[in-house]
Amino acid sequence: VSPYNATVIQKLLDAGAVIYGRTNMDEFAFGSSCETSCYGPTKNPRDMTRVPGGSSGGSAACVANHTAIAALGSDTGGSIRQPASFCGVVGIKPTYGRVSRYGLIAFASSLDQIGPITKDVRDSALLLRTIAGHDPKDSTSANVSVPDYLNFLDKDIKGKKIGLPIEIRNLTADGNEVMGKAVEVLKRQGAVIDDKISLPHIQYAVNVYYIVAPSEASSNLARFDGVRFGFRDKSAKTLLEMYENSRGEGFGAEAKRRIILGTYSLSSGYYDAYYLKAMKVRTKIKEDFDKAFQKVDAMIMPTAPSSAFRLGEKTQNPLEMYLSDIYTISANLAGIPAISVPASLSKDGNLPLGLQFLGKPFDEGPLYQIAHAFEQATNFHQKLGNVTP
Repeated sequence: VSPYNATVIQKLLDAGAVIYGRTNMDEFAFGSSCETSCYGPTKNPRDMTRVPGGSSGGSAACVANHTAIAALGSDTGGSIRQPASFCGVVGIKPTYGRVSRYGLIAFASSLDQIGPITKDVRDSALLLRTIAGHDPKDSTSANVSVPDYLNFLDKDIKGKKIGLPIEIRNLTADGNEVMGKAVEVLKRQGAVIDDKISLPHIQYAVNVYYIVAPSEASSNLARFDGVRFGFRDKSAKTLLEMYENSRGEGFGAEAKRRIILGTYSLSSGYYDAYYLKAMKVRTKIKEDFDKAFQKVDAMIMPTAPSSAFRLGEKTQNPLEMYLSDIYTISANLAGIPAISVPASLSKDGNLPLGLQFLGKPFDEGPLYQIAHAFEQATNFHQKLGNVTP
């Protein structure tokens, strides 16, 4: 039972929202499928044999099957956008610092960001307008004014320059289908597609992420030692035994894997070779985006490499699971906003497929403008609305 409200929850309550439940998620947000929860896996309401995505899979599933009008998630490497894509809903990762992280259990403090998962772009704009803003309780919260995002909706995108990075051309059949159709929709609305934009270091995003994120996680999760809060082994005879048992029994397999990965990356003799080098490449990825945004207003990418995969399909292969976030991770490393919207249906089972628009830091308004124009032109948010709760 929470002893206090997170800032985002308090803002929603102050605005009159009804907070009535917590949704299932991967343990400590460690996962891309919502299968690592101690409560068991969440199922995708559009196909109960498939995952809803992760880590915020429960939030996306609840919105998709009409259990909730909207939900919150946290996005460290795609944990809002990938479930949104898998479940056929809208999910936005705001700019790092746009929304207060006070009350959020930290995974990777330089990457985490809270954001809305909703049925359509208008609801997303309304929710983000409510939860965004500076918070003195969060040292990473940016003191930047928050516009009324609803004012960006229902506007044409004629002349908007949208980049299609050359590095994401080799897609799956579903990915090529989504991107091809999306580009045509945007062109018909007057957008200018720049297919010469390059992000040369984006190929290293997954490698960088799985050094930086586990390293920060291993530091953040050190506090779960059985002394102050959380699970505690009461059978231990010594303090050291209590520490070891509490952490050994209190964390699931994926949490342990990431703590070990992070501790190794930060350990003596390996810090420079792994963590420090990863941070340097992260800077290069950020510089690539900065350079690209001098030429375009936004960028377009697939949200995920495929539609929702089957429950249990990737649980025995962590590397394959990690690659589920290959298109979403770069936005977190660069700290920029990105929104996933339903864009098509897969060829094998009519499962939702999402695409994401990425924008300049604190440029969520223009992102909503583009995403809303695309949504109204394709209408997938309504075509995907018929799910039995």
